[in-house]
Amino acid sequence: MAAKKREMLVVASKVKEVVKSHKCQTAGDLVDALSDKLHDLLEVAAKRAKENKRATIRPCDL
Repeated sequence: MAAKKREMLVVASKVKEVVKSHKCQTAGDLVDALSDKLHDLLEVAAKRAKENKRATIRPCDL
């Protein structure tokens, strides 16, 4: 079974701009991988907030 496609959470042009500022190139699949990592990070943060009986995700949950 194929994994569900997640919504893109990052702006590709901004990611490429930052990468270029470091004098590097962006792989074709970097932006998708970065967005997936962000989804994972937010899932963990949401779980931590709920465990602390909060509905608000705070920076400390990251």
